[in-house]
Amino acid sequence: MSNNLPTIQILFTNDFKRKIRALAKRYRHIQSDLQPIIENIQAGNFVGDQISGIGYVVLKVRLKNSDIQKGKSAGYRLIYHIESPTMILFLLIYSKSDINDIAPAEIRDIIAEFYHENN
Repeated sequence: MSNNLPTIQILFTNDFKRKIRALAKRYRHIQSDLQPIIENIQAGNFVGDQISGIGYVVLKVRLKNSDIQKGKSAGYRLIYHIESPTMILFLLIYSKSDINDIAPAEIRDIIAEFYHENN
């Protein structure tokens, strides 16, 4: 019996790439902290809470930062957009200790910039 699940492609915005590079300088284990979420999403398990007021299907996930011992509430926030059932766009990642919250308008701007650059 073969497994015919569609492959889920994950794309990254420039904002996401910049933020992950900056965070990796401070937190050595960010890649390993992020890996279980990537595997979940690639398996089709879209985890997180939907952010309203954006006009797109955007979810926010709380991630534990294993470099600090404070749990998920003081960890990272990953914001991603479900473009289609087979394409996910990682919009932004940030440390909760750096940024309290992201405005819906900023998320819309990141999405618009990505589509403008890639069309």
